[in-house]
Amino acid sequence: MNIPEHRKAIDRLDGQIVKLLNERTKHILAIGEIKLKAGEEIYAPHRERAVLNRIFRLNPGPITNESLRAIYREIMSSALSLEKTLTVAYLGPEATFTHQAAIRRFGSSLQYSPQKTIADVFSEVSKNRADYGVVPVENSTEGVVTHTLDMFVDSDLKIVSQIVLPVQHCLLSKCRRNQIKKLYAHPQSLGQCRGWVQSHLPRVEILETSSNARSAEFAAKEEDAAAIAGVLAAEKYGVPILEQDIQDNAANATRFLVLGRQCSPATGNDRTSVMFSIVDRVGALYRALAPFRRFRINMTKIESRPSKRKAWEYFFFVDCDGHLTEKKVAKALMLLGEHCSYVKVLGSYPNAE
Repeated sequence: MNIPEHRKAIDRLDGQIVKLLNERTKHILAIGEIKLKAGEEIYAPHRERAVLNRIFRLNPGPITNESLRAIYREIMSSALSLEKTLTVAYLGPEATFTHQAAIRRFGSSLQYSPQKTIADVFSEVSKNRADYGVVPVENSTEGVVTHTLDMFVDSDLKIVSQIVLPVQHCLLSKCRRNQIKKLYAHPQSLGQCRGWVQSHLPRVEILETSSNARSAEFAAKEEDAAAIAGVLAAEKYGVPILEQDIQDNAANATRFLVLGRQCSPATGNDRTSVMFSIVDRVGALYRALAPFRRFRINMTKIESRPSKRKAWEYFFFVDCDGHLTEKKVAKALMLLGEHCSYVKVLGSYPNAE
């Protein structure tokens, strides 16, 4: 085939794709109407994962699965926006990695509401001003985001999904690297790039900011300043990228939580998050965790935080494999309650990433 013939074939296929996409969307809208009448949530992360897995199995190439994921993310986002006007609150401002993570999960067709603090994100969802919230919970280099964990103590919100975003930090500036006198950086980002900064910008004044986007905004206004931020922030504030991937750990990633009001149904590959408090006596934590070993449940994470209610009293946060509706998980949580003064399930959600 020559080029004109290939183009005619593409035009014909585009017509079929548009027709099929509209047919697909009609079925989704019908399902959404049934869900709304039943009082069910429109967003279904378990179904989303099942669809993507099925599509990946059907994919013969040359399109990669990651490209298909991005394409279907926008198809699903468009359908969600037609079913209901959904608002997603996230830790702002615009162009932060949290914003990027929210778009990765929900696509570009929904309404996004940037919030100043993690507490504000929880509040927007709790007060029904937002349907879902996205907050960071841990970084593979710098560890847990303690404020997110603390918010769960008094919140009734559930974790309905998680997002694991590879974090690629860039050096942004309007001047050359040898002309940089100031470096704006969020403390977490600086910690993830500390080795690179010490090696390449040893004499530069470092100024801490409230977010990566704010760092880029400051660098955009000063000729001798630079910022550590992501590609999204570079594009939004029009600051050239001097260096890419300046993070010290090539596998640097941040985990984000999607907050909602109802737990996701079981998928067969899930994670459950729990918080609990124990009585202050010898061996209390050992006895509390024993049910996980008894039922061979893998704990993927454990963190402790001061309760802030009483001196030397702590809350423990545990992530484990499985869904709270599975018999062994339900039994383990029941036994956990017998050894603890307080137990709260934060959510069961697909362990997709």
